[in-house]
Amino acid sequence: MFGVRRTLSVVTKTKWPKAKANTILNICPQGYMMVVERLGKLNSIEQGGWFLAVPGLDSIRYVIDMREKALSITPQSAITKDNVHVHVSGNLYCQFIDAERAAYGSKNPLYAVKQQAQSAMRAAIGEMELDEILHARAKLNAYIRESVQGSAQAWGLEIKRYEITEVSPDKFITEAMDKQAAAERERRKKVLEAEGNKKSQELESEGTKIKMTNESEGMLIKITNEAEARKREILLHAEGEASAKIALATAQAEAIRTIALALSEANAAEAAKLAVAKEYIQVYQAMAEKSNTMIFSERPADINALLAQAAAVLKATPESK
Repeated sequence: MFGVRRTLSVVTKTKWPKAKANTILNICPQGYMMVVERLGKLNSIEQGGWFLAVPGLDSIRYVIDMREKALSITPQSAITKDNVHVHVSGNLYCQFIDAERAAYGSKNPLYAVKQQAQSAMRAAIGEMELDEILHARAKLNAYIRESVQGSAQAWGLEIKRYEITEVSPDKFITEAMDKQAAAERERRKKVLEAEGNKKSQELESEGTKIKMTNESEGMLIKITNEAEARKREILLHAEGEASAKIALATAQAEAIRTIALALSEANAAEAAKLAVAKEYIQVYQAMAEKSNTMIFSERPADINALLAQAAAVLKATPESK
């Protein structure tokens, strides 16, 4: 995860102070400033271009590079708030903004600002835990920059930014962190599997519940429809039988009224007897077609006896019904 690097970064040593020989007509490159002293005292500060200086009296004591520069901070051993040994390295980006303070504010302002950055970095790490250092580098960078800026103003420097390049815990912490990371991944895997199984069971039970609900509702609708159909069938059958009985009774009543009306006419009785006798004969004919045994009157030739027997049958028929 993090390797402990014992090899320190290569640091370009900046020679300080950097002077220049006085050639009377001197040229200051763009991006530089030259501090000219006369008899050991500050005389002028020259910017890019040419200028004249008196030999013997004037000396170009400091040649200051005013461009932004990056200073590499070698890995520093520090102890975090939770007592973990770490090695931290970084880069400091700064720029001279005041040539006079750069020349006279410190014997070696670049060396001083690097030492200040190292001290501020160790102090900041001591106030934070390892996890916070690993996940909140922007906060740590801002804290170190603000701490260094307060001291760097006296040296004519402006701190642009500070960037931590590497955080290396010791070997034992690294191994423990690797094991912790592996355990955390395994735990998350089990949690995800458990949540997946739980969700699957919930969905399955919900589906079973919905299925049973739909089946019971369907069965209830089926039973209700069947009961309603039987009810309507019984009602219609009863209505049909009632209508049939009413129609039969009406027909019988009409027949009786017609017969009664016919019997009230002249010679109606003789005609009725003749009709009854005719039907009586048809009954015997039907009986003869279905059976070999026949029952005849003892006086078949006696018309009056036959009519009397038929009239008796006719009278007895309604009573049997």
